[in-house]
Amino acid sequence: MAASRPEPAIVGWRELVGLPDLVSARIPAKIDTGARTSSLHATEIERFDRDGQRWVRFLLDLGEGRSEPVTCEVPRADRRIITSSNGDGQTRFIIKTALTLGSHNFRAEFSLADRSDMKFPILIGRTALRRRFLVEPSRSYLQSPLHERKLLKSRG
Repeated sequence: MAASRPEPAIVGWRELVGLPDLVSARIPAKIDTGARTSSLHATEIERFDRDGQRWVRFLLDLGEGRSEPVTCEVPRADRRIITSSNGDGQTRFIIKTALTLGSHNFRAEFSLADRSDMKFPILIGRTALRRRFLVEPSRSYLQSPLHERKLLKSRG
């Protein structure tokens, strides 16, 4: 008899997520089923080689006044054309890193992009959500601990 797949968890249209390989803080993220690829707010992005592998270095911005940007270095960065919501194609670096959403920990791909004109520093796309989560678009922070939500509200 085949093992059954666990029921997907319910997430709101926004959640607090962790990127434990990059930073210890939880970061506000928009859940977006219209986007295929997840995206991180990164600036000063540069590719370099280390020990024969392609790496990328960037500043990860956690969003409005949360802290100073964090310098991150990640191995095996690829480049891919990402089509934005307005239909324009843009070549971006793609990294794969650990993502924590609620009690779920898994690796996900992120494109690195300047999201300074966006409200959320992270966008979680449908590829990361697939088979793990269902989205309740009228709710927020369903997988985010109450004490972290209160801390986020206190910052404005």
